[in-house]
Amino acid sequence: MRVAALFRRLLSCRYTGAAALMLASLLVLAAVRFWPRPPLSAYAPSSTAVFDDKDRLLRLTLASDDQYRLWTPLAEVSPQLVQALLLHEDRHFYWHLGVNPAALVRAASATYSGGVRQGGSTITMQLARLIWHLNTRTPLGKLEQMFRALELELEYSKREILEAHINLLPYGGNIQGAGAASLIYFGKTADRLSLTESLSLTLIPQSPLRRTPAGREPESLRVARQRLFEDWLQDHPESATQRAAVALPLRYRGLAALPFEAPHLTDTLLQSPHAGTASLHSTLNLETQRLLQRRVQQYVARQRRLGINNASAMLIDTRTMAVKALVGSADFFDDAIEGQVNGTAAKRSPGSALKPFIYGLAMDQGLIHPLSVLKDSPTAFGPFSPENFDGRFAGPITAHDALIRSRNIPAVSLASKLASPSLYQFLQNAGVSRMASEQHYGLALALGGGEVTMEELVTLYAALANHGHLRPLRYRADEPASAGAAVLSDEASWLVLNMLSDNPRPDDALLHGSTRLPVAWKTGTSWGFRDAWSVGVFGPYVLAVWVGNFDGSSNPAFVGVQAAAPLFFDIVDAVLAQQPNLSAPLRSTPVGLARVDVCAASGDLPNVDCPQRATTWFIPGKSPIRVSQVHRRIYIDVRTGRQACPPYDPATTRSEVYEFWPSDLARLFAQAGIPRRSPPPSGDCNLGSDVAGVSPNITSPLSGATYTLRSESAASGNVVPLQANADGDARVLYWFVDDGYAGSSAAGVALAWRPNQSGSHTVRVVDDHGRADEREIRVAVVR
Repeated sequence: MRVAALFRRLLSCRYTGAAALMLASLLVLAAVRFWPRPPLSAYAPSSTAVFDDKDRLLRLTLASDDQYRLWTPLAEVSPQLVQALLLHEDRHFYWHLGVNPAALVRAASATYSGGVRQGGSTITMQLARLIWHLNTRTPLGKLEQMFRALELELEYSKREILEAHINLLPYGGNIQGAGAASLIYFGKTADRLSLTESLSLTLIPQSPLRRTPAGREPESLRVARQRLFEDWLQDHPESATQRAAVALPLRYRGLAALPFEAPHLTDTLLQSPHAGTASLHSTLNLETQRLLQRRVQQYVARQRRLGINNASAMLIDTRTMAVKALVGSADFFDDAIEGQVNGTAAKRSPGSALKPFIYGLAMDQGLIHPLSVLKDSPTAFGPFSPENFDGRFAGPITAHDALIRSRNIPAVSLASKLASPSLYQFLQNAGVSRMASEQHYGLALALGGGEVTMEELVTLYAALANHGHLRPLRYRADEPASAGAAVLSDEASWLVLNMLSDNPRPDDALLHGSTRLPVAWKTGTSWGFRDAWSVGVFGPYVLAVWVGNFDGSSNPAFVGVQAAAPLFFDIVDAVLAQQPNLSAPLRSTPVGLARVDVCAASGDLPNVDCPQRATTWFIPGKSPIRVSQVHRRIYIDVRTGRQACPPYDPATTRSEVYEFWPSDLARLFAQAGIPRRSPPPSGDCNLGSDVAGVSPNITSPLSGATYTLRSESAASGNVVPLQANADGDARVLYWFVDDGYAGSSAAGVALAWRPNQSGSHTVRVVDDHGRADEREIRVAVVR
């Protein structure tokens, strides 16, 4: 009994020790297996493939070791290729630990007995040879290969090993891996391979020098594929219907056929922080890209006689902010025009292309509505005296017409009144980069004094189509769409697009007909004729076109409406022809808009004497509300021809309606040869505070300005001009400085005032009807 008990005790200890040893071994194996280590993809650098929005290859780059090797996850490889590889290479891959002794013995017996040479290496052993570049022709090399295979099996999963093997298979030349081979040979990704193509890519690595296709398929590869197909049918009898297709020779592409599409956009993506990934899926559409590229090249070729040698264009979808086409230059490979420069990312002066946002801000800030009458007349804004492009002035002009006719004076005048935000602050909020200070630009910013990129410009115009919300551009398909931030109201954005859509095409309407979809567009010409722009919204797209030289050299032909607009509409027409079912996104009139009648001459609410009315859009609570005072009924004494004083005697008076224009506009009418009929002089009537009309408006000096003058009274120019515009019935303006009388002048005529001491002064003007205006200035008299 004692012996039996002792034996049981010893046996129990023996099993306990074995269990402990087994547990310890399992823990060690688990530690080795799950210890952090680099993925197998780290053993070989990867190429990068850039695709369009339909997974068509745009460019395949070389890896850093000059190999075409596109690391492709196993889930993105055709299951037929995986199964064919296991069938041909390693049927027992999932059952061995990296080395298959039976296969090694069989291979050695066949090789050294004089029979047909066979391979006994498992997929894991082959991977070990590829990773560590082993010489497996010697016994020591084969032993190291086996040891490395066991190491791989211990450290990585079967799935990781199989994925790495597929990505490192040699396919001839500097092509490695099924991902790169499928793109190069068949022009498709590895997940779209057919059975015939999968069988071929299984066989090429067995003899890459002999089986690498060069256009036509080698006969040896076709025969080997048919043999492998017979083996395939043993496990997949349902594939028997593909026997004829497998027997046909395949056509292969080569490295020379690799695409090099959209080079500027692919360069941008490859230089982005996401460039380290093997595949980059862009938002670009290849057909649209080729269309824009072709149109730009053809246009430049036609206009070369005018010195037009380069252009850029960009098309984005406002619904998703996806960049659908990007042409950075007319010819990427032309060094004469610096073709590899991406013009869409270059800072250029936009000219008048920013004016729509001035008008949008002005409507949001209650300065105008579309039919507000603005002044297009010679105007000085301090030291800045802008002129119109044509050197002429239109006089009174509606905001609608001033925008689509791109008049400079009204735009600068509105920009000078913008506040919170100003145009500068608006551009800053919109993300326009590398701007100098607001003082650096002044009001010249309204006419293109700053610089923007085409990317920034299309983003701004897309905000008009997106209800005033600014959203970032998307170049990659995996970039999330952003809701953006509001920079304009829905109402102002809608009104600006509505105004721009009335801008007529610059070409012959009878020849080209009207565009199928409305086009809300604007041009821009930079100072010195260095940049010509055309940008606009049609359907769901924003299109921008730039014509110029990357070196900034000027050309009188670089005028927006003449150089850029024809190319712009050429592309618009081509896109509409390419996409016949294209329609504009449904956008209803904002609920915050209303229709209102205004006096056509003044843009204000009509009074009883307004002879002609028009209807305009109006933003309740924002748009300016005042009754028009241009048309006024006056009573004339038939005996004197002067205005009669109340009460009016029907026997001696008659009434007529006259136009009372401010003095500056009346003078402009006269200079244009269309003088308005002046009302007769007023009688000696004491009307008190019941005088109609508008008060004078001081135009000089500027409010809050400091004037620095020399103390010598005789010094040339040592004066401050006092000038004001006045109502049409005002004849004389009386000027006062600090309650002291300074003199009188006619409306719009300057009076010279010579200050004799420094300090703050109140300048006041009163017309002959008692209406007044005043402002504060500061004078600094220096010796």
